[in-house]
Amino acid sequence: MDLKQLRYLLALNEHRSFVRGADAMNITQPAFSRSIQNLEQELGCQLVDRRQKELPPTPEGQVVLQHARLLVQGARNLVNEVTQLKRLDAGELHFGCGPAPLQSLVPDAVAAFSTAHPGILVRLQVDNWERLGRSLIREELEFAVADSRHFSNDPTFNIQPLKRRDGVFFCRAGHPLLSKESLSTNDLFAYPLATPLLPPATRKQLASLSGLVDFSSTVQCEDQAALVRIVRQTDMLGIAGEEGIREHLQQGLLQALTFRNMPSNLETRGAHCAIISRNGYRLAPAAQEMITTLLRIDQTGTSPLIG
Repeated sequence: MDLKQLRYLLALNEHRSFVRGADAMNITQPAFSRSIQNLEQELGCQLVDRRQKELPPTPEGQVVLQHARLLVQGARNLVNEVTQLKRLDAGELHFGCGPAPLQSLVPDAVAAFSTAHPGILVRLQVDNWERLGRSLIREELEFAVADSRHFSNDPTFNIQPLKRRDGVFFCRAGHPLLSKESLSTNDLFAYPLATPLLPPATRKQLASLSGLVDFSSTVQCEDQAALVRIVRQTDMLGIAGEEGIREHLQQGLLQALTFRNMPSNLETRGAHCAIISRNGYRLAPAAQEMITTLLRIDQTGTSPLIG
């Protein structure tokens, strides 16, 4: 068994096709199939159910895939760290980001980092806090910049707090709600909502203001530009980071909403951003340098490249 065989098995599981898997790995389909068959012969079991069109993994295949992800990622981390110990001019950096820090902090940090270290390939995964947490546990990411509320009581993770990012409720210009002199949270729930994934406690706290047990968004999306575009074309109400919609508010394309019965310190009003990594895990030099860059920009509030 070797890492190449494990990479091919992972590709087959991702693409669910011998042809597409071979194309993704840039080899011929017969060679790709032989590699999978040789791995099965070596392990003495079938790893893929070829009777089904989607080629799902067998129970044995699921076990092998679980270990294969760790081994392949571990090998990549090993190469990266050894390379970067010599000098930060090669290798890869994989980290994740939620929607709030994506508006300025993370792009500014990536720009500064890549200018200083152009030889490092930066792979940025943008997703919600839930999926980022799973990616951290599977060691697919070195760290993530996201809302920390889901992670704060979990000893698995190390939390480095960043400045809180303010959130805002908003609607399109000309929305029916804007004709009312005063709004309550009952008005908020009278319209469909477009939001990123909200922490359960935050969601329930907001719902309780209108006597509800919980609520669900009509549209859930981590891309704030997409949320803005959706809200501008409908009567949906949005929740987003203020940084991401500031220009639209200034131009009058969107209007911020305030609700008279909503406490000013409500958790929904902002994202508790932090740098989240795994406890007991040694970060590669590139990850350490990126974190230093993030902390510096967060403290100064400006990008070193654009002032």
